[in-house]
Amino acid sequence: MPHLLRFSRDLEARLDFLAEKTGLSKAALIERLVSEGAEILEAELAHEGAGSQRAERSIDQLLRESGLGA
Repeated sequence: MPHLLRFSRDLEARLDFLAEKTGLSKAALIERLVSEGAEILEAELAHEGAGSQRAERSIDQLLRESGLGA
């Protein structure tokens, strides 16, 4: 599905440069950059979520061991 994206002149120039250097179209570059960026963001969010789950388990475990938890 096509999308209309507007970029700053600076970003447009960077995309032009990258397209010239890599031989990829700007559309291919944008798709690749968005895909990789989404993967990084998803991994960061998963890591943050896993950290809070681990912390909750650790607190629950500590409370049980201390006799203060259920």
